[in-house]
Amino acid sequence: MAEFHRLLARLKGALEAHPPASDSHPTNGAALPAAPTAERAGLVSQFARELEALSAHFLGALTVREAAAKIAALAGAAGMRVAAVGETVNIKMDPFADALASAGCLVLRPGAVSDEDRPAALEQLARCDLGVVEADCAIASTGTFAVLTTKGRPSSLTLLPATSVIVAPANRVVPDLAAALSMVGPAALKSQRLSLVTGPSRTADIEKRIVLGVHGPKILYGALIWPR
Repeated sequence: MAEFHRLLARLKGALEAHPPASDSHPTNGAALPAAPTAERAGLVSQFARELEALSAHFLGALTVREAAAKIAALAGAAGMRVAAVGETVNIKMDPFADALASAGCLVLRPGAVSDEDRPAALEQLARCDLGVVEADCAIASTGTFAVLTTKGRPSSLTLLPATSVIVAPANRVVPDLAAALSMVGPAALKSQRLSLVTGPSRTADIEKRIVLGVHGPKILYGALIWPR
């Protein structure tokens, strides 16, 4: 209690020594709106906390170059040999493919596969060590990535490789599922499959023990791409 009173005294002294400047634009008690950058930073921070709580790994809010370098370093350290990289939506994915190739990985690009070669490509994806895909948006409240299925981003890319990396633009982090569905839009939802990836694959046995990686990736890395 004595420490509490000392704290109050220090605060009182600081306020008396440096009184707050008068506001020439009163808000009549209304809260000042947060700047867009501050709102985005808050959503990014919340998303990172929720993602880590799901046993996934948050690589950070990075530039494309920084994210590509981190992912390539992870692949090299783990001795990965085959990686698949999805098509570009809002983020340039070529730097990820180039960095992984420089780290010694054979890089597959599902978007470049013809329809007749797709069954063989699916088998290759099943043997991939790493899958890298861009999400359409990220949901801060649950640490979830929302990924629309396309020819260049098949659902298998987030389901088959043992290790999954998902990236999303920082300006496409939204508060909740309703905002994510609104961002994706009804036309895309009607014509494409939407995958909601919330942490690595997990299941539980009859004793309710959680096991990771039984029906999908055992390890999930996430990154948000924030332009420099």
